[in-house]
Amino acid sequence: MRVLYIDLDCCRADHLGCNGYPRPTSPNLDGIAAEGVTFTHCYCANSPCLPSRAGLFSGRFGFNNGVVTHHGTGEDFRYHDLYNCHGRDTTRPMLAMHLWQHGMKTVTFSCFADRHNAWWFNAGWEEVHAFTRKRGQERADEVNAAFLPWLRQHAREDNWFVHLHYWDIHSHYRVPAEWVEKFRRLPGPSWPDQATIDRHQAFYGPRSAVDLYTGYEGRRGDGYARPVDTMPDAIRTTDDLKLLVDGYDASIAYADWHVGEVLGALDDAGVLDHTAIVVSADHGDSFGEHGQYMDHGIANEAVHNIPMIVRWPEVTTQPGRNEAMVYNLDLAPTLCELLGFPVPARWDGRSFAPALRGESFAGWPFQVWDHGIYTLTRTVRTPEWLMMRVLHPGLYPYDEPVLLHDMRNDPHQTINLAYERPEVVGELSALLADWRQQQLQKGAPCDPMEQMISQGVFPYYSPERMFERLEKTGRSQQAAELKRRLNRYHPGRYPL
Repeated sequence: MRVLYIDLDCCRADHLGCNGYPRPTSPNLDGIAAEGVTFTHCYCANSPCLPSRAGLFSGRFGFNNGVVTHHGTGEDFRYHDLYNCHGRDTTRPMLAMHLWQHGMKTVTFSCFADRHNAWWFNAGWEEVHAFTRKRGQERADEVNAAFLPWLRQHAREDNWFVHLHYWDIHSHYRVPAEWVEKFRRLPGPSWPDQATIDRHQAFYGPRSAVDLYTGYEGRRGDGYARPVDTMPDAIRTTDDLKLLVDGYDASIAYADWHVGEVLGALDDAGVLDHTAIVVSADHGDSFGEHGQYMDHGIANEAVHNIPMIVRWPEVTTQPGRNEAMVYNLDLAPTLCELLGFPVPARWDGRSFAPALRGESFAGWPFQVWDHGIYTLTRTVRTPEWLMMRVLHPGLYPYDEPVLLHDMRNDPHQTINLAYERPEVVGELSALLADWRQQQLQKGAPCDPMEQMISQGVFPYYSPERMFERLEKTGRSQQAAELKRRLNRYHPGRYPL
């Protein structure tokens, strides 16, 4: 069987047409969805990029594989047993290694290992095509320039698994300006509205409305101006928001067009109808949720809800949408079941192959997500509720340790009900405690998120830079407030 995995960096599930988005971002992806199953409630177990793909390709939660962030001890992958450095633990192999050991030709077109110094990612690929030195700054046209010649040569071969990685949707939106122009005349998002944006002017932190850039990207001397002409300098009006979202949606459309080129090449080779296609992402981005914009900085719905589209010929005989909750790391056992390979015993994922066959499928009754840059946050998600525990607020004014949101009536997570619904907090906290204990019983030596609290979450934006930014922009009171908050987590480190 041929399996093509299309990996769309930073793609929110709710910005695709197959998930109900009204803007024309994804005609080719929607075509794949029309012949497959779209999981509307698929979530990455860990975010952002490094921990998400560690989970996907290891089949394990970050709690167990060790990768929960981009820095410090939280980026250390637990690949092998301490005294078995030359052996392979067949109970918890990397997905690519497992497929390769069972006869699949495994190929990746991605610079992910280089971008994140994640050399464990290369384990199990028969071919690794890191075809540029841009480390994630390459565009879809450059990806296809490398991939299409390979595909035309190998498409008719059988038993391959290819990972094809597009980065365009990751900020900053570098697509040609004419693609952005296609969205300029279309209506913008209805949320956040101007009243919400006005409230966000008092919020601060990396990728917030006022502090949209980190100080490294901009073209002005202070580094806080937009790095790309088609983006705003800050989010102060709904017009600014539309400018930002236009760039994001144009980036999805640009990647989608190049997916169309790939589908055309498969069709030209006569194998499109005999190739399984999976479309997903590592995580999404917030556009106002919890005060953040254009980035992935917290364990909320916007960041963790990702596409999962599976078109598997002769299996997905009943195309449609499935609302059961699944994880990205469930893909590993699903592929094994569909390919007839054994599922490793120590993978955490559960196969959703029954849903592809049109059989009864309930999914996970609840999920736990971890996020590890900008904040340390751990979330419990049920069909009705989202409860987030703030383990470290980073550089944001998050003073409440628990956030509870009614996801059916408040999808943008604007109202914290933790104090009004203590019984729900208690129920979800019990689920979280049980889940944590289960992971420890699997053999995890510690909780890697708890290890990170004392180290902080400052790989991209230091407290000192944030203090300076606040002082220079007339927000001295907020700078002092931030120092007091950080000293709760790092006693005495930031003198007032």
